[in-house]
Amino acid sequence: MIKIAQLSCGTDYSGVQSEIENAATAVGGKMVYPDVDMEKINAAVEKFGFNPVSPQLKLMIARAMSLAEKRYDADAVFIASCFRCAEAALVRTELRKFIQNNTRLPVVTYSFTERTKAGQLLTRMEALVTIVERKELLARERQVGLTAGLDSGSSTTKAMIMRDNQIIGKAWTPTADVFSSAERVLAQALEQAGVKQSELEAIGTTGYGRFTLGKKFNAKLVQEELTVNSKGAVWLANKQKGEATIIDIGGMDNKAITIRDGIPDNFTMGGICAGASGRFMELTAKRLGVEITELGALADKGDPSKVKMNSYCSIFGIQDLVTSLAAGNTLEDVASAACHSVAEQIYEQQLQEIEVRQPVIQVGGTSLISGLVTAMEHTLGQRPIVPPNSQYIGAAGAALLSSGFLEGR
Repeated sequence: MIKIAQLSCGTDYSGVQSEIENAATAVGGKMVYPDVDMEKINAAVEKFGFNPVSPQLKLMIARAMSLAEKRYDADAVFIASCFRCAEAALVRTELRKFIQNNTRLPVVTYSFTERTKAGQLLTRMEALVTIVERKELLARERQVGLTAGLDSGSSTTKAMIMRDNQIIGKAWTPTADVFSSAERVLAQALEQAGVKQSELEAIGTTGYGRFTLGKKFNAKLVQEELTVNSKGAVWLANKQKGEATIIDIGGMDNKAITIRDGIPDNFTMGGICAGASGRFMELTAKRLGVEITELGALADKGDPSKVKMNSYCSIFGIQDLVTSLAAGNTLEDVASAACHSVAEQIYEQQLQEIEVRQPVIQVGGTSLISGLVTAMEHTLGQRPIVPPNSQYIGAAGAALLSSGFLEGR
């Protein structure tokens, strides 16, 4: 069992503790709770330098201190607190920094509600377990043999064929039926590569449909998208050594991941609403009467300061968009405001849960919207790297990592 140390406040009385434990168990993990002597709690709080009112928050700090001083052994850390508590949010963020500064343990933070279910936590727990169990695989820098990666995402399905660290075929299609979408892109990528499916030495699957496709194609690798996407991103950007931050604005959710030598050590995903997602970008393009491929260039010509747009809710965001157009604002200004709205939400939510490290690598299909990359540049103060084939990170990572299962390779 992979031991995941839980530092939390309020999980018992909110009723989500059992959901956390069920999520960990489902992916081969076990929640553990660092032992702390009661008389040492105040000393730990004083050493930490922040004295919260809540006794449970003080216990969180003492448990973090126990991990940092190696008085308790764990493989990963899960830090959780109620989304309603401002003091807990502050402690959660500071503990994440403290753990990262004093240990090499992978860590994820989460703000829960009373409605949080195990299913919402599965990807996070699976990623923590994967990072611990497959650290050597994730450190792999080269792809060998002839392998394929399939990424069954919420909006698009991608396939990539690789041979000896070179991309030889790729294809994508909007996701409809999981099976037919995957079969279509795999056939197209194989045709481009000039090889047959029977010649493939390994297949890796990731994304929402990874388990279904893993069974269908007898995949060597079936792995969640956090670790696979991060691997594909640093490989495509040629940044597998040193530190980096990955921003992946997906069709339904967002991911922000910090990397050290190709291995994730902190990540966050999700958001309050779809106001910061590829879907919102699609809705914006449709309302402005342009193709999604034209939205970025349009936004680059606009001035976002001329339009006020809600940055949290896709419905209210579109409402603001309609109101702005009715008030006489240009298509360019509205497009730019929409992109900046998404960038601001990424910054206010995802990027507050990690320690942003340079360089920032922006990936996923939305990274092809130049206006959104420009908006992230304005928000972060430095333009993100958008590597070639940035929309294929999942397929690239799956093809790369699946080659690690080939004997003697």
